Amino acid sequence: MIINETIGNISEYPINERSIDYLDLEWFECTKRIQRKKTRSGEDIAIKFLREGQRLREGDILFKNEQKIIAVNVLESEAIVMSPSSMLEMGTVCYEIGNKHIPLFIQEDKVLLPFEMPMYRWLEASGFAPERQHVKLLNLLKSNVEPHGHTSLGSTIFTKILKMASSKDE
Repeated sequence: MIINETIGNISEYPINERSIDYLDLEWFECTKRIQRKKTRSGEDIAIKFLREGQRLREGDILFKNEQKIIAVNVLESEAIVMSPSSMLEMGTVCYEIGNKHIPLFIQEDKVLLPFEMPMYRWLEASGFAPERQHVKLLNLLKSNVEPHGHTSLGSTIFTKILKMASSKDE
């Protein structure tokens, strides 16, 4: 079965009497445009997204008929989780992580990133109080920062957060 686009999401779609067969994906597989996988029931799926920038999300429906739905399930993975205490801390930690070109997730007022021991130790030594947890990494931050584009800071996410934080302090 070849999938070129998603149909919707099970959170907004009537399931009715259909069974749900899940396609389990790691967080980093959700951004791949072309891949071959098997669902939990063993059905072969070929994903071939035609547009750039398409990404799969938790619960996305890849196929449906009268009997079943095939939907995406993002697997839990080991992650670094931080709960910044202020907007300034949020901006600083996001900037520092982004400056190292590591994928960053924002979920429920928390900053998450895939677990790496050197980054965990660095964050701990910098006073950010990271925690090691198994979670679903679902909300990948898509910033408008270009890699190595450090000369034009006027429109980066860090600058926007710092402006918001400084306006609250006044």
